[in-house]
Amino acid sequence: MAKYILGIDEGTTGARTFIIDENSNVLGLAAGELTQHYPRPGWIEHDPMEILTVQYETMRAALRQAKLTPADLTAVAITNQRETALVWEKDTGRPIYNAIVWASRQSTPVVEKWVEKGLADKIEESTGLIPDAYYSASKIAWILDNVEGARERAEKGELLAGTIDTWLIWNLTGRKSFVTDVSNGARTMMMSMEDLDWDAELLEAYGIPRHLLADIVPSDSIFGDIEASFGSPVPIASVLGDQQAGLFGQAAYSPGQCKMTYGTAGVFDINVGAEVARVDGLTASVAWKVQGQKTYEIEGVLFAMGKTMQWLRDDLNLIHAAPDSEWYAGQVPDTGGVYLVPAFTGLGAPAWDPYARAVIAGISNATTRLHIIRAAVESMAYQTRDLVDAFLASGLHAIPELRVDGGAVKNNLLCQLQADILQIPVVRPRISEATVFGTMLLSGLTTGIFESLDHLASQWQAERVFEPQQSKDWADAHYHGWREARELTMGWTKKIGQEI
Repeated sequence: MAKYILGIDEGTTGARTFIIDENSNVLGLAAGELTQHYPRPGWIEHDPMEILTVQYETMRAALRQAKLTPADLTAVAITNQRETALVWEKDTGRPIYNAIVWASRQSTPVVEKWVEKGLADKIEESTGLIPDAYYSASKIAWILDNVEGARERAEKGELLAGTIDTWLIWNLTGRKSFVTDVSNGARTMMMSMEDLDWDAELLEAYGIPRHLLADIVPSDSIFGDIEASFGSPVPIASVLGDQQAGLFGQAAYSPGQCKMTYGTAGVFDINVGAEVARVDGLTASVAWKVQGQKTYEIEGVLFAMGKTMQWLRDDLNLIHAAPDSEWYAGQVPDTGGVYLVPAFTGLGAPAWDPYARAVIAGISNATTRLHIIRAAVESMAYQTRDLVDAFLASGLHAIPELRVDGGAVKNNLLCQLQADILQIPVVRPRISEATVFGTMLLSGLTTGIFESLDHLASQWQAERVFEPQQSKDWADAHYHGWREARELTMGWTKKIGQEI
């Protein structure tokens, strides 16, 4: 009897649903966009009810396309934008405020107060994370402090809080399962990496009641059945935060294997094995807990990758569609000395500067829109080298190749430039949708569709390998210009006295 997996991919700019069979053939695919809300500069929010509505619509559309019903499914898998957080009413399911998106900076003052209280060392030691508004804890605390009556209601047990995976699971299971997995828990700045449970000392310091939060379980758990009204009960058999799902989908099951995802944000992840490792400027995190075994990772997050292309398209009208950037960028041999540093909401790893803002440097009378478009494409490669260099400085592992995924890797110019700037091969897989495929493969492993991790690794295939074509001197010279341009952005809002 044929077996089918439905994969939910709830991202920052949209929600998607995939349906695959046991041979990883895509039978159904549907997508819907999400509205981005910007209440103030640097603030980014989503309507949680819209997330649910759009996700349900894509699930039904994918099933129709595949000519299947929920009764035909073997398992459901979930991957999600991670650090985005929300708070909702336990009885009604109504959110008390919008979901605060991972890239939003509105809770920066909350984190600064925690650091002033001397919590920075405790946060890094327990969670592996560098104190920043990027993570979920400060977003939840901000909602409790800024929505009238929220903190009192939270103390009374009237509210629930969580990341997007928890919000989806709670609703898909008819409000029966209130859980999160270790990969998402690890990105909240509340979970102990060693214990894989909420850190009670940090929760008390944050003022976040434990009963507000979901239980943390392994990534290959049975998270509950989707609501019977959707058809018939089908188990949710895997949950992975999007970047850990990408690492899993790239078959990076051994220490030293790594990937770079070029999505709305850019995220570098490298498997470091069964023990916690730490690298200056990057974060230590939990990749997953599968088949009873913990796997740790080192991660570096860049806030603007695909987001930069969206800015060129939607706000500057320099391109008609994101894929056009390859053609436009290819019309000039270089940027003419122009660098674009896309610090729209600050800089992520390894600089971690929430006060930085975007800059285009090196403009001359000869600069055209083509040079700016190319500089935007090149910024993705330079930012990636920031992360790779930070990891290599630790001496933990060599990086013989970089596996890449995400929508932007269809851009051959970007992939070649990335190989040139890093001076290592860049490998594009046959299936570029590593994120959602990663969680679907894990769901298949959980339910016995796939035999083992070795079996999954044997299925991974490269579509194209980009070898470096430029010299190391060329790469270093261009990267030096990037570092100088990046330095210009540092602490910008503080320098001009602008609120974050």
